[in-house]
Amino acid sequence: MFERRWGRKNVGMTTDAAMSDPAHDPDPDPALPLDPLDRLAALYPEFIAAAPPTWRTDLGPAAGPIEVPAGTVLFDEGTPCRGFPLVLDGAVRVARGAPQGRAIELYRVSPGEICIVSSACLFGETPLTAHGITLAPTRLLLLSPPLFMAWNAHEPFRRHVFGQFAGRMSDLILLAEAVAFQRLDQRLASALLGRGTTLHVTHQQLADELGTVREMVTRLLKRFEQSGWVSLGRERIVIVDAAALRQMSAWR
Repeated sequence: MFERRWGRKNVGMTTDAAMSDPAHDPDPDPALPLDPLDRLAALYPEFIAAAPPTWRTDLGPAAGPIEVPAGTVLFDEGTPCRGFPLVLDGAVRVARGAPQGRAIELYRVSPGEICIVSSACLFGETPLTAHGITLAPTRLLLLSPPLFMAWNAHEPFRRHVFGQFAGRMSDLILLAEAVAFQRLDQRLASALLGRGTTLHVTHQQLADELGTVREMVTRLLKRFEQSGWVSLGRERIVIVDAAALRQMSAWR
């Protein structure tokens, strides 16, 4: 999944779509342990409880941690999966499409969450079907493909991974339904909700989340502003009328 040549200092590829998202705090949570394996156990308690008892020894130094800055392309479509990531800090945006072109966001991997694109690739021994870009400075551990498959021979671990896989698939089905049956203005209204009253986000980032172009998002946001629903600023959107946005997102 990850190119080993990056090591820990690779700057990677930065685009407007991959700039740091303020919704994800890049600073490590001081309430969590600093030791990578202790932090892993705190963030992924069910995952570790299902892992083989030898998990600490199995991981060893080869698993990392790997540290990359915001905007790093961690993996790309059509390439072999280099391992199964476990995010300790930061966040990864997983999307389908070209990293520097039009794409649709499938989901995000935050600390404590798993990447189903990676697991599907490893289980099926197939190339990756999406790309991943860090939204913030990110630290992670990486299970090598042989280790991931060896752990899956342990039934509790295998059941846990498939359970997480099923949960993510449900989210993707909802996304496919929204793309197929909802208008773009509905999806944009929904994307603006649940993120606080002030969003520090660019029009390009919203376009990437929705799988459209920036010009369409800008046009709709200006319409929302004219309706008194939002107030627009430089890389900032203030929610003025959340009720109106909710009504728009639920309109049929």
